[in-house]
Amino acid sequence: MSVQVRFLPDDVTVAAEVGEPLLQVADRAGLVIPTGCLMGSCHACEVELEDGQPIRACISSVPPGRAELTISLFVDPTW
Repeated sequence: MSVQVRFLPDDVTVAAEVGEPLLQVADRAGLVIPTGCLMGSCHACEVELEDGQPIRACISSVPPGRAELTISLFVDPTW
């Protein structure tokens, strides 16, 4: 099942498959999500879902059960 993933603040939308890693989806959309440890411990890759829930993109994938997903990217000057 295809899911439309929308990245803010750039307002870029790309089709993704359920289970596809978020870092891979962002890369395909031409966006960079900063990473550090790639294990979720450092929180460098933290992004926010439309409901305000923070998730770590390096250990997250496109969830099942929804047709659209909106992700807000942050810019952390320390990364």
